Order: sequence, then structure tokens, then C-alpha cells
Amino acid sequence: HVQLVESGGGSVQAGGSLRLSCVASESTYRSFFMSWFRQVPGKEREGVAGIDSNGSTDYADSVKGRFTLSRDDAKNTLYLQMNSLKPEDTAMYYCAADLCPYDVHPSDYTTLDFGYWGQGTQVTVS
Repeated sequence: HVQLVESGGGSVQAGGSLRLSCVASESTYRSFFMSWFRQVPGKEREGVAGIDSNGSTDYADSVKGRFTLSRDDAKNTLYLQMNSLKPEDTAMYYCAADLCPYDVHPSDYTTLDFGYWGQGTQVTVS
């Protein structure tokens, strides 16, 4: 059973940067498909970006070119580097993982396809 713990959220002005981290409790996370979702009150959780066990990444159109996913397997950690932040990026960000391969564009991610979730970290851009 993999546990995920996010950190790195905070408040930043538009144009600024933040780096979110997601630490997994087990080294087996290396074989998992990892992703980030975000959610604002009153709206569904939406996919932001994903990375497979080989390091291949994909991004929602709204963040492509501004956000970068990476994973440090030695530290069981997934990172989301967020640059050129906009007020519309304000949301609770969640790390999610699943053992099954996931060949879906982030815009089409569904929460039911991910079995493991972190508690979320708030990002506020003003």
C-alpha cells in the first residue's frame, strides 16, 4: 500500500514559481504511473500532468510549457516545477498514482483510474 505525501504549495504572485513534491512511502513507486491533479471548490478534479515509469511525461494544454514533471527514484519523489504561474492555476494540487499503465492525455484523466492519493497541497496565485 503506497502512501503519498505532497508538499511545496504556498502563495505566490502571478509570474512566480513553485515546486511541488510528492514523496512515496515505498520504492515500488518506481513502477507506478504518477500524476498531478488539481481542484478548485465547486469543480471536478482535473488532470494536470503525468509521468510513466520510463520518465515519459505529458501535460494538460493549460500548463504545457510552464510546468515540468520529474521524478527522483533514489528519493521516491515526484516533482512538479511550476513556472509563470497564473491566477487560474490557484487550486488544491493532488499527487496520484496507480500501478497500471495509463495512456491517456491529462485532460482526460479520471480520478477513478488512480488508486493512491495524497492529501493535497494548496497553491494560491494572486
